[in-house]
Amino acid sequence: MLLRGYRKKIFRADCNPSFQNVHCHAHLDEDVSEVIPYLNAELGGHQFIKEPPSVTFKIYGRLITIYAKKIAVNALKDEAEADKILTWLKNQMNEIWERRKEIEPLYENAPHPKVIEILKLLPKTNCRECGQPTCMVFASLAAEGVKGVEDCPQLTEENQEHLSKYLSQFKLDY
Repeated sequence: MLLRGYRKKIFRADCNPSFQNVHCHAHLDEDVSEVIPYLNAELGGHQFIKEPPSVTFKIYGRLITIYAKKIAVNALKDEAEADKILTWLKNQMNEIWERRKEIEPLYENAPHPKVIEILKLLPKTNCRECGQPTCMVFASLAAEGVKGVEDCPQLTEENQEHLSKYLSQFKLDY
């Protein structure tokens, strides 16, 4: 087991204390820098920095950054959501660390879906049936993994298939 525990700190942004969301820092009991390139390879990091090692993920509209001795998570609803994400990350780190001999570490940014490629497959009617004001906003959310093929009611069956195939090449299902 690589990561045994952490100390969690929940706080509101100093710049806007009235902001409803909270942020979380988890100060890790162990140095996890060696697993970071493996996490990047397996979970599709949004940004990877080699020295000092860190990887940032965009998961369901949250930015999560893993450093050698800290995890930072932004824009959380509450402490329960922080606990859920931290538990998931701890499990992922330990499971990926155990399988590291089977994984090719990735020392660069993982590929990401392009908003314009997603938009090309959408109906471009700005119907708002998906709950978003425009198809462009929907495409941006789909590129981040927040929205999926099933969330666009006007998407033709053919374009559903094309979009599913396009998105399947990226690691968006957290």
